[in-house]
Amino acid sequence: MLSAPAATAAPVPAEPAASAPARTVPAAEQRGAQVFWTAARMRAATPLDPPLAGTARSGQRAPAGRPVTVPPTSPAASRTASPAAGSLAFPQPGGPWTGAKAVTTTSGRVFFTLKDRTASCSGNAVTSKNGSTVLTAGHCVKYQGSWHTNWIFVPGYDNGQAPYGQWPAARTLTTPQWEATEDMNNDIGAAVVAPLNGQRLTDVTGAQGVQFNGGYNKRMYSFGFPAAAPYDGTRLIYCSGNSSKDFLLTQDHGLGCDMTGGSSGGPWFTDFDEATGTGLQVSVNSFGYVFLPKRMFGPYFGDEAKALYDRAQTS
Repeated sequence: MLSAPAATAAPVPAEPAASAPARTVPAAEQRGAQVFWTAARMRAATPLDPPLAGTARSGQRAPAGRPVTVPPTSPAASRTASPAAGSLAFPQPGGPWTGAKAVTTTSGRVFFTLKDRTASCSGNAVTSKNGSTVLTAGHCVKYQGSWHTNWIFVPGYDNGQAPYGQWPAARTLTTPQWEATEDMNNDIGAAVVAPLNGQRLTDVTGAQGVQFNGGYNKRMYSFGFPAAAPYDGTRLIYCSGNSSKDFLLTQDHGLGCDMTGGSSGGPWFTDFDEATGTGLQVSVNSFGYVFLPKRMFGPYFGDEAKALYDRAQTS
C-alpha cells in the first residue's frame, strides 16, 4: 500500500533555481521539421504515453515562494472570437471544447521524433517577452535521456490541418529536476519557436497568462489533444472541476479527467473565463495512476517552473 509523503511543520525555503537544461535546434533541422510533418504524418503520429506514477520521487520539498501572475494577451487571431454559446458543463470529465475561440488558438498539438518513432503531445502558447514561448510537459521535450527532434507546435490543430501554421522549435528546455531524475513533480517543458512568415507565435495566436505559487484546491480547466482510445487526436478536449493536491507520491494537482495519451503537456487554467477562453496557466497534463484511471495529475507551478519560464521567455 502506498503512503503519502510525510507532512512538514512549515515550508522549507526554496533553494536557488538551477539553469534550465536546454537544446538548441540547428536551423537545418527547423526547416526540415516543417517539411517532415505532412498532414498524413501528423495523423499517423502515436501519442506519447505519460510516465507511470510509480516512478515519482516521494518526500519532495513543499512548494514555496511568492505568488506571481502574468496576464494573458489578446492577439489578432482571437480578437474576432465569438463568446461561448451558454455555459459548458462543469464539472466535465472529458469532452470536446465548443466554447470561445481564444483557447482554441493558444492550445495545440506538439509533434516530434522520439528515437525511431513519430509521436505527439499537447502544448500552449503563453505571454512572454519573446512572444514565442510554448509550455508543455517535460517528457514532451526530453524522455529517457534523449531530447526529441523534429519538434513542432501546431496551434489550433484540426485533423491534420494547421490553420495557424507549423512552428518549429528553435530551442527546447526542461527543469533541472526532470533532466536529472525525471522527477514527476517537475515534469515541465518549454519550447521557444522560430518566427514564421516574419511573425512571432503569440502575435498570431494570442497568449494565455501564467501563474506561479498560486496554491492548491482551485476550480480548474484542463485542455489537450488526447490521441489514444477512446480519443483520436482530432479535437481539442477539456476537463473541468475542483482540483485537489496529490496525497500519494507527488506535490501535483489532481483533477477528475479521462484524457488519454497525447494530452500530455496540455494546459491547466485557474481563473478561466468560458466567455473569452482565457485564464492563468498553472500546470500541464502530466500523468495518471494506473489504479485511478479517470484522474489526471499535473505539476505545481512553483519556483522551479518560474525559473524555466523565465529562461524560455528570454531565449
